[in-house]
Amino acid sequence: MSETPTPTPIAEAATPGTVYLVGAGPGDPGLMTARALELIATVDVVLYDKLIPATALDGARADAELVDVGKRGGGEQVPQETTEALLVRHALAGRTVARVKGGDPFVFGRGGEEAQRLRAQGIPFEIVPGVTAGIAGPAYAGIPVTHRDHAPGVAFVTGHEDPAKPESTIDWPGLAAFPGTLVFYMGVRRLPEIARSLIAGGRPASEPVAVVQSGTVPGQRVVRGTLEQIAEVAEAAGIKAPAVTVVGAVAGLRDELRWFEDRPLFGRTVAVTRARAQASGLARRLRGLGAEVLETPTIRTRSLEAELPPLDAVDVLAVTSPNGARELIAALLRSGRDLRDLYGTMIAAVGPGTARLLREHGLLADVVPETFTGEALAAAIGPAGDRPRRALLARAAAAGDALPDGLRAAGFEVADVALYETVAEPLDEDAIAAIAAADYVTFTSASTARFLAEAGGLATADGAAGPRLASIGPVTTAALAELGATPAVEATEATIDGLIAALIDDAAEHPARGTSGPFVAR
Repeated sequence: MSETPTPTPIAEAATPGTVYLVGAGPGDPGLMTARALELIATVDVVLYDKLIPATALDGARADAELVDVGKRGGGEQVPQETTEALLVRHALAGRTVARVKGGDPFVFGRGGEEAQRLRAQGIPFEIVPGVTAGIAGPAYAGIPVTHRDHAPGVAFVTGHEDPAKPESTIDWPGLAAFPGTLVFYMGVRRLPEIARSLIAGGRPASEPVAVVQSGTVPGQRVVRGTLEQIAEVAEAAGIKAPAVTVVGAVAGLRDELRWFEDRPLFGRTVAVTRARAQASGLARRLRGLGAEVLETPTIRTRSLEAELPPLDAVDVLAVTSPNGARELIAALLRSGRDLRDLYGTMIAAVGPGTARLLREHGLLADVVPETFTGEALAAAIGPAGDRPRRALLARAAAAGDALPDGLRAAGFEVADVALYETVAEPLDEDAIAAIAAADYVTFTSASTARFLAEAGGLATADGAAGPRLASIGPVTTAALAELGATPAVEATEATIDGLIAALIDDAAEHPARGTSGPFVAR
């Protein structure tokens, strides 16, 4: 963790800024509220904890000040007094502040104390509730905290009381007699003491208990046992914070209701090497299938802002990638033209992804080959015929020769316009090490493979002890072969859908790295 923030002098404003005490949820970015994301994107200062979702701050303003005031059980701590002082100082300087913390700010989040401090200083504040781990963690483990047949109520209890207290203020006999589910936060290290106190208070030693570590994220682990044995079970499994403990009959419903770990890519880490602008969609879908995703782009695209030739003489327009489709539309508008200038032109797209993006901009592809390669596209366009015909290629610089050569052989006059270029995205040593430790590395183009090789990451990724390489199709597979790498997975259909389907099929047959079989959480 970074060093403890030290306040620096800030001039006070005439009117203090508002402080937003924001709950960021238990870890799954999809559980963040719309209000939380809106505020993070607009405030001047963000004070954040460790246990917020990994992508929680991605939408923050480029000029926003981000301050790590993180706390993690058993680790380094930023004193609460320091955090509150920073809230006050920034607000009095007229800045808007988001205090972003995991879970809900008013459920064991010390948000109440921070709100009291702000009120005492005359600083306006708002509370933005978040999904609390005591509900979300069990839910992702297949455990409802209430149930008509098993638990008419739920009690949330801290497993880590204020160490300054001379003795526990928890009424253990009263808690043991509670007719419902008990959910303990932050109590992994005190699990033996918690179990003994509940049993001594009259809770059945045979009652089902579950401990959920890192709930709602791909690293989630769940162990179960009875109240009498759960401390030993958790210790043997190496369960660590952050975790919640669920005591009650509902813990016995896990086998019937588990769902999170049953997703097809759960327990797998997948490195995505495509350009950052296109990576988010693939990453989102992989996360939805249970994978932990490493966004490690090896490429980025750069517009060349090329000028299109006159379009009235173009018979065939061939677009070879979604990036080419985007750049084509931009070039049309930049030159003061629009889709009307393509009237009567055959539109050819190399694959369904390109055709889909063209359709989103009002262009329907006339030709989409069954095989998504330049050769197949040229063959699908067919011969030029007896009269002179012209083809315009809208694509990347340094693209392959198969398409223009095929069209020339078919009798076309070809204009090859480079609308964008692909350049390397630097990777640091940490990124290369993360790729090497992944279960899969995905390649969605030949350039992603080439640039990873240039960065020194392909040699680390390839091999029996490394991750399994996944190629989107034959062109990318051929590029990998030229680099001395053999992908273990190749999509049958050269699309993102095809790549995901191939990963799912392969994961069903191969265990996650470091395991002897499919990932299993008890």
